[in-house]
Amino acid sequence: MSDGGGFTVEDLGVALAVSSAVLLVAVAAVRLAVRSGLPTLLLYLGIGLILGQTGLHEVFTSLGLARVLGYAALILILAEGGLTTSWPDIKPSVAPAALLSTLGVAVSVGVIGFATHVFLHADVATSLLIGAILSSTDAAAVFSVLREVRVPSRLTGVLEAESGFNDAPVVLLVVALSEHIVGSGHLSNPFDLLLLIALELAGGAFIGIAVGYLGGRVMRHLSSAAAGLVPIGVLSWTLLAYGLASVAHTSGFIAVYLSALVLGNMRLPHRVASRGFAQALGWLAQIGLFVMLGMLADAEGLLEAVPLALILGLVLLLVARPLSVFASTVWFRTSWRDQIFLSWAGLRGAVPIVLAIVPLLVGVPGISWLFNVVVVLVVIFTVVQGPSMPWVAKQLGVDEPERPMSLDVESTPLDKVGAELLEVEVGERSLLHGLEIFELRLPTGSAVSLVVRGGETFVPTLSTRLHHGDQMLIVAPFRLLGAVEERLRAVDNSGRLAGWSAAKKRSVTSRRPPPRPRS
Repeated sequence: MSDGGGFTVEDLGVALAVSSAVLLVAVAAVRLAVRSGLPTLLLYLGIGLILGQTGLHEVFTSLGLARVLGYAALILILAEGGLTTSWPDIKPSVAPAALLSTLGVAVSVGVIGFATHVFLHADVATSLLIGAILSSTDAAAVFSVLREVRVPSRLTGVLEAESGFNDAPVVLLVVALSEHIVGSGHLSNPFDLLLLIALELAGGAFIGIAVGYLGGRVMRHLSSAAAGLVPIGVLSWTLLAYGLASVAHTSGFIAVYLSALVLGNMRLPHRVASRGFAQALGWLAQIGLFVMLGMLADAEGLLEAVPLALILGLVLLLVARPLSVFASTVWFRTSWRDQIFLSWAGLRGAVPIVLAIVPLLVGVPGISWLFNVVVVLVVIFTVVQGPSMPWVAKQLGVDEPERPMSLDVESTPLDKVGAELLEVEVGERSLLHGLEIFELRLPTGSAVSLVVRGGETFVPTLSTRLHHGDQMLIVAPFRLLGAVEERLRAVDNSGRLAGWSAAKKRSVTSRRPPPRPRS
């Protein structure tokens, strides 16, 4: 039987060999990225550029296919971000993050649109379209860098929530403006567009939260019967949220992120396995997405795009992003140091590059150069911003090198008893130095199970004295994690008198006689 010249078994072998080699190189590149401080997305993009020069560029000549694969990768990345984000950490930051994803996006679109109109003499609609494409921070880039930068949860919470929220309104805005320019849209004025975006975001948020809650309740009943399928089931609920939201003509991106956020914080059985599975698929999506985008780029066009990319990038980094942060956080009395860090940490990545495909696919005239400009802009400013974030945080005084970091361990017994491990490092300025284990006075039910000192490990006793540079593994039930971290922070700040000095102060305050009334 003739195969009609389609994809054959021999082609399958070649495809598997090439894709496996790319994945192995990408995995090995993670180590280089960690050492250099560069986000891994740049290395994957570079692999794609190299493959594109070998003739494989023809594989992804279909912009429609590239857009579909790009959306699929973004869905998996957002699902991973939601499943691995702690709601208690981002809860205080939801309001400023929501404003950054709406008001901040509007400010950024306006500023970049104005600069595009001035420098390129583009019409208003096209200028705003370019501003919308460049306005969204990237979840993959933000999550990747924040894993290596220890800053307070008030900042990581804003950045994580913003990167999860702002994809949805930006995608809607880019699609609506592209269709408006080519005359296929149905919106007569900007107020109709804003109303449409608000309704689609609200509908997607409702569907995402509802599907996430329902999925959590169902998975609790199914987990004992088929433990190995729990990670697949959890991720499937997030994909279901996207599908239902899209069918209902609401925002699928906000639905998938919120459903994953709800599921990831319901303390489901086998939670560690589910998060690990989501992270693995998230990495696979990042690798495939950036390699594909690199193959789409034109090497000669990239060099020609450098001057314009530098101009738009500087406007974005030095004007648009700071103004959007100020407009969104000034209502919450955010310090100027935090505002500067949030401005510098607004990383761009796959989202602007994928969105740059949309106007090309729709047929917006006169912007064939846009894709290469966005790729160059993302590369240059990620190289500048990513590795410098720890230094910027330290110079602004917002770094927190001694913050207890949660450590996931693949252990069924811990999962069954509802416990988790905390990794705590005794920093150079920490007042934990010199204290004995019993002086930590951790909440009942938690304990220091292991100490690492000078590369050697040992099980401590209650009289073991802590030293600078020690690393502790603390076992604590889920319900006590917040109390354990709060106690460690108190001892770190006040030493062995933590708690006692505060109690004494309250006692003295309560015994103070009331002031005499003035005549």
